[in-house]
Amino acid sequence: MTNSLSARDDVPDAYTTHLPGGQHWSLRLRRGTTLSLTAREADTNVGLLCYNPENLLERLNLPDTLKCQHTFKLTRGNCLYSDMGRVFASIVEDDLGWHDSVGGNLNRAHMITKGWQPVSFQQALNDRTQTGHDSFLVELAKYGLGRRDMAANLNLFSKVESDEAGRLRYVPGHCQPGQRVMLRFDMDTLVLLHTCPHPLDPSACYPHRGVDIALGTAPAPDEEDICWRACPENARGFANNRLYHLGLQGA
Repeated sequence: MTNSLSARDDVPDAYTTHLPGGQHWSLRLRRGTTLSLTAREADTNVGLLCYNPENLLERLNLPDTLKCQHTFKLTRGNCLYSDMGRVFASIVEDDLGWHDSVGGNLNRAHMITKGWQPVSFQQALNDRTQTGHDSFLVELAKYGLGRRDMAANLNLFSKVESDEAGRLRYVPGHCQPGQRVMLRFDMDTLVLLHTCPHPLDPSACYPHRGVDIALGTAPAPDEEDICWRACPENARGFANNRLYHLGLQGA
């Protein structure tokens, strides 16, 4: 499977794997790495969190991400910001046009409300019904982090709309098999993923929907980059990255 930036179609992916539904994954991704996620089934959901591996107190800040880019949804051209005003990653390719930034994370209370039966690993092995909240806690623990380090997560592949009264509505069918999103990491980033369902997913039974993962590389962005040019705030975010990396080089 080859998932590369369009300008580098001749470059194969450095690594590929499949993450089944209801599972979790984490990895430290270096600056200049691309992460491509491809859905195998409709209504796939991928929860995502980001941390600075050099300073784990710095993490994904979705309120700032939305506010500085004047948007409710995230898609190609948008950046994912840390709480230090730096760009963790940029969305450089996107087949969906909308990724949920406000829906939050599936927890045990959501499962009980939905009537989804909690099933442990001891009962069903990889077919257990894991929550996104617990999945992130498992991955956080690998790096000495815990519940207080949880941040608001992005839900890739999912769409949640708001009506005039402010009520949120999950949009079934937004994600279709084969659709893909690619992130380019603009600083070293600890990435946490899970493939647990969206908390507003209306499925009668707990859905297990996985994604294909591909890692590659991309050139550093410049002032002609689609994400850089998307809004003045993004140009300032990349300037903050440049200053940060100059400081690392001088350390």
